[in-house]
Amino acid sequence: MSARSRRLLALGGGIAALAAVVVLSLAIGSRPVPPDVVLAALTGGDVAPADLHAIVELRVPRTVVGVVTGAALGVAGALIQSITRNPLADPGILGVTAGSSFSVALAVALLGASAPTQYAWFAFGGALVATVAVALIGGGAARIDPVKLTLAGVAFSAVLTGIVGGLRLSAPRTFNALQVWEAGTLLERGWDVLVPLLPFLAVGLAFALLVGGPLNALALGEDVARSLGAKVGLTRAGAVLAIALLAGGATAVAGPISFLGLMVPHLARALAGPDQRWITGLTLLYAPVILLASDIIARVVLWPGEVPVGIVTAFVGAPVLIALVRRRRVIAL
Repeated sequence: MSARSRRLLALGGGIAALAAVVVLSLAIGSRPVPPDVVLAALTGGDVAPADLHAIVELRVPRTVVGVVTGAALGVAGALIQSITRNPLADPGILGVTAGSSFSVALAVALLGASAPTQYAWFAFGGALVATVAVALIGGGAARIDPVKLTLAGVAFSAVLTGIVGGLRLSAPRTFNALQVWEAGTLLERGWDVLVPLLPFLAVGLAFALLVGGPLNALALGEDVARSLGAKVGLTRAGAVLAIALLAGGATAVAGPISFLGLMVPHLARALAGPDQRWITGLTLLYAPVILLASDIIARVVLWPGEVPVGIVTAFVGAPVLIALVRRRRVIAL
């Protein structure tokens, strides 16, 4: 099969899989709803009030949040792996998770924040500040060094994580809200949390799409990229900005969800090859599929209760990543 045919097949499969998990996400929960009732509720048909509330008020916003945050985390992971040349990189490596956790801890400790709408902006701001700080330490916007960027992210994350751990131990009850947020969850994440952050996520996605071509050139080496007309410093700065907006916004909405930004780019790369533009496109489809599937599992595994989706993504992601590595050698970055 040619590379083009394989990519088109992967694209069609991703669209079909995303449509399927969206339907399942609307139908499955503590109150199961048949697909025909879901369709009637979405089209204004005659539906019982309890089913209508479960679908329209609870599951539709939750599903949209899952699609948006999944896509944002997946694309951010693909960009991080590309600019750092590190196949084990994910959004946490640039201090996104640590910066968000630190800001949320300050909001909880100083302002008594306890609801997602109260600390989401702190999480987003903390992610942006941490990512920019790591980028500056890693060489500045004009000359970002991949090795320095990775080391700066690891060091910065370690410092902030230690501070947050100390704060949590000093007042465990005060930081219950932080504990729930750090697990990564889509529960009670609705329009009020997502809509204000959508413009930032849209800008981040636009930057991610714009740097796809230049990142392909950069993969050939800086000298070759410059000879091809790529602006190396501007490309890396744009990628870092996209990572900050995408991973910061997604983390602010749903908390730090592990493995998604690490695993899905490998899957996209295995299906589409090294072209960053196709990797970004397939990641946009497959990351939400995996996140929504994990969220569905999270709803039913302890029925009628549920577990945080971040825990499920770790259990789902680890075997898939191991299978990919065993099936074929990890594609060099």
